Amino acid sequence: MRIDRAGWPFLAVPTVAAAAFAATGRVTDRRGLQRASWPWLGLSAYMALFFRDPDRRCDSEPPAAEDVLAPADGVVMVAGPPQPGVAPEGDWQQVSIFLSVVDVHVNRSPYRGQVTSTSYRRGSFLAAYRKESAHRNERSEIWLRDGDRQVVFRQIVGVLARRIVTRVQAGEQLATGQRMGLMKFGSRMDVFVPPSCTVTVIEGQRVRGGETVIARWPGS
Repeated sequence: MRIDRAGWPFLAVPTVAAAAFAATGRVTDRRGLQRASWPWLGLSAYMALFFRDPDRRCDSEPPAAEDVLAPADGVVMVAGPPQPGVAPEGDWQQVSIFLSVVDVHVNRSPYRGQVTSTSYRRGSFLAAYRKESAHRNERSEIWLRDGDRQVVFRQIVGVLARRIVTRVQAGEQLATGQRMGLMKFGSRMDVFVPPSCTVTVIEGQRVRGGETVIARWPGS
């Protein structure tokens, strides 16, 4: 299993601590020290789980030209009309995905196209499942354009997520499902598509980043 490079510092610290306690316990024959290594081993295992970066169908099979894919694993919170005061200016539909602390947190581009702008806004750290988090929490916003098709998506931190990693900048070309960043420890992602798109998910549905189709452009 691949581990995202942002996770190696979080994985290294508990692994080294566990090894140190285990080694000291063996040398001194103190079982208490060896047992003290177990929580560190557990933390190390969780960090490997959290920062895992599995391959998805989009990595081997190009998605259909009309498909908008889930940018992250999680549960759909909003699917359809946007929440009041959340969407960018203009007419949009909104799909919001809540990521728990056990979901894959590597983020993918929901659609293809050129990144026309990116922005980062500081804010609060409310629980990501609360609707207020969409406009009050810290977030990164990316605008994509492919011809006359435009998609906007946001990485939004939660109560535990205190760091957004965005690995794209204006002018770059992204493919649908391409890895583009990561959020650390519980968060949400919002995707905005025009009214001409058909939203294909419902609230409460579990989705997989880079695989689940959340919307389709007309003509499919």
